[in-house]
Amino acid sequence: MSALTSARPVRGRRGLAARRLLAGLGVLLLVTVAGCGGSRPEGNLDVPAADALEAAPGITRVTFWHSMDASNGVALNSLVARFNAAHAGKVVVEPIFQGDYDTAITKYKASVQSSTTPSIIQIYDIGTQFMVDSQEVVPIAGFAKRDGYDLGAIQKNIAGTYTVGGTQWSMPLNSSVPLLYYNKTAFKAAGLDPDKPPQNLAEIRAAAEKLSKVNGGPVAYGFGAAIYGWFLEQFAATNGEEFCNAGNGRTGQRVTAANMSGPTITEAVEWWQKMVADGLAVNTGRVTKDAQDAFKAGQTAMTLESTGQVKGFTTAAKGKFELGAAPYPVVSGTEKPGNGPSIGGGSLWISGPGHSEAEKEAAWELAKFLAQPDSQAVWHTQTGYFPVTSKALDEPVDKEFVAANPLFTVAIDSLNRTQVSPATTGCAAGPMPQMRKALEDGLERALIGKDARTSLVKVQENVAESVASYNESVGG
Repeated sequence: MSALTSARPVRGRRGLAARRLLAGLGVLLLVTVAGCGGSRPEGNLDVPAADALEAAPGITRVTFWHSMDASNGVALNSLVARFNAAHAGKVVVEPIFQGDYDTAITKYKASVQSSTTPSIIQIYDIGTQFMVDSQEVVPIAGFAKRDGYDLGAIQKNIAGTYTVGGTQWSMPLNSSVPLLYYNKTAFKAAGLDPDKPPQNLAEIRAAAEKLSKVNGGPVAYGFGAAIYGWFLEQFAATNGEEFCNAGNGRTGQRVTAANMSGPTITEAVEWWQKMVADGLAVNTGRVTKDAQDAFKAGQTAMTLESTGQVKGFTTAAKGKFELGAAPYPVVSGTEKPGNGPSIGGGSLWISGPGHSEAEKEAAWELAKFLAQPDSQAVWHTQTGYFPVTSKALDEPVDKEFVAANPLFTVAIDSLNRTQVSPATTGCAAGPMPQMRKALEDGLERALIGKDARTSLVKVQENVAESVASYNESVGG
């Protein structure tokens, strides 16, 4: 049975599976899912007829939940406004901010329980397997097959992140890869070559020893980054290792365990722990903004962050210091050919049950519009997110932008030279958000002096229980 076929269970089974899934994830709502409430038309997980939108009377309304705020929200709203203008009299998309990624997925789970799901929703990369298991979404691969739409135009690594069991389930919207950012001015002051950034953890430490105030260096701390599980997962990816078993859940088998206490991640955590203990790194905690602010203020000379910060760091550095960016470091040695970090960000998922055929088709039109090169060029230049299609880089506005912001080429080159593999597409496990937070617990305990290996073994054991509970809830 194909992945697309297996994604179309009968409605009663869908309701039961969704109830079990959401209960297993701790959503304490007792509303029955079987059948959608209100006057909204019934729907299913099949791709609608190609003329569903044209055949529908009146205006088709689309609710679009997203997690883009501030300037990113402004950019997204402007693109939606452009889409609405192009479909005036036929489609109206209402973009609705739902909070950060964690808040949005929590609200989505509640909407499944109450049969009030949005027409289309942006969900972060680590919510992929949950969305597949929810049995609430229509895979975009079905729309693409029907229309002859070329999903191959999407950057291969980005597409791979949202592909499970050979099926691409969602349309990428905002994507990023992590980089090592560094203060070139501080490097010069410390007698380091600003054009030879560190490539591995030992080199970062060696640079930090010359940069840090504890050794008479020019900055308070040589290194500082947020306690963020994504960074540790990247050390596995850049070493060609799968963070989870079962091929990171990418081959159709369900993940049953995570490799949180293996040699690579353990070495990275022990390195980080010793950096803090020796006064070469600052522990800014889990709040990403705190680590970003320390770097912007010149208190740290190196940090780990996503490509989404190229623009913000560039602006903050003006008049203060020269900014540098380098590929994400490996734990030891040099980057092996084909290996590289996995992407982060979010993608668009089209709802099925409870939504009309015209609504599903309108959501697909929106997804295509936001992925087309000119839209992605606008998105890239206004937000700093990596364009999901390489053709966007050929747009005049994008060429101009990259020329003015050359550090973006570091991210572009890093992503393009990374080969698609289970290791480089990240772990597709249902409770991945909880797994990432558990990994952060382990890192946090290590940074305050607890034994790193013991802390990681403990969180790995806890994660195994969570994964088993999740898999049982979905019958996997």
